[in-house]
Amino acid sequence: MNILDHTYENQFGEILELIKSTRQRVLKTVNTELIDLNWNIGKLISENCAHNNWGESTVEKMSKFILEKEPDIKGFSPQNLWRMKQFYETYFQDEILAPLVREISWSNNLLILSRTKDRNEKEFYIRLTIKESYSKRELERQLESGFYERTMLSGKSISPALKEIHPNINNVFKDNYVLEFLNLPHKYSEKEFQKAIISNLKDFILEFGKDFSFLGEEYPIQVGNEDYYIDLLFFHRELQCLVAIELKIGAFKPEYLGKMEFYLEALDRKLKKNHENPSVGIILCKTKDKNVVEISLSRSLSPTLISDYQTKLIDKELLSLKLKEFFDTEDERSN
Repeated sequence: MNILDHTYENQFGEILELIKSTRQRVLKTVNTELIDLNWNIGKLISENCAHNNWGESTVEKMSKFILEKEPDIKGFSPQNLWRMKQFYETYFQDEILAPLVREISWSNNLLILSRTKDRNEKEFYIRLTIKESYSKRELERQLESGFYERTMLSGKSISPALKEIHPNINNVFKDNYVLEFLNLPHKYSEKEFQKAIISNLKDFILEFGKDFSFLGEEYPIQVGNEDYYIDLLFFHRELQCLVAIELKIGAFKPEYLGKMEFYLEALDRKLKKNHENPSVGIILCKTKDKNVVEISLSRSLSPTLISDYQTKLIDKELLSLKLKEFFDTEDERSN
């Protein structure tokens, strides 16, 4: 780049950011208009079904009428028109969700509408989609992996220090992660585990959360005359801190915690910037004994989370059953 290029680089960058931000606002406006259109069509169909005896044949006639008058307009098949009615009837009395559904795409709204069982689950996925800016494929994957059920059932293995530094940590990390996209064989080494994650980093970040920014694998930290290597190092934008992840292909062992404490202290002294929060550690194990984890963390001064992982998708019906049992137990305790 020559001197002239350097002179204008900042101004050109400003213009580029202006273009990008304006495009995002335009797309958001277009999406809101589309959702409003489908909402209003759904409302008209719902009201006419209730008061003017509209039924399947009437809606089918309306679909044909639209196609005949405007053959270039797509998306108004009888099935889609009934979905608009269902969409309106699901949310029109809900003061909280009605404005939120306008912030996500129509395709994502349809996924949530058809794949969730109750209002709580709908709200969970709507808010998650807004927060993470999910594409249709990404949202579909989270639905298939039982993200809602796993989150509700999660009994976070979090150190007291981590809870103190980040009181809302339960909304950021999970107790269990599903890594089916790694396509690991029945037996694998920690190196193979790490390599598979790096090869599927986009999906790994989707499972952990889009606020994770990857900094490196086998990240070197020098202490004294020795070099130490952190399996995976990320920066979390919401928490404003470094996140060290150690990978284990077996059960959690108490000695893993001491090693993580060492890494976090080294990161805070050598890499953390003054405005950033203390570094956080995740020990990702194949399995963990809750009693061993609880005792290990009870006196730990290190902000660490101990999670386990699955390499296959968990049966969603089984997760739903477990969630129902969980809520039934909670109801019994409160009565």
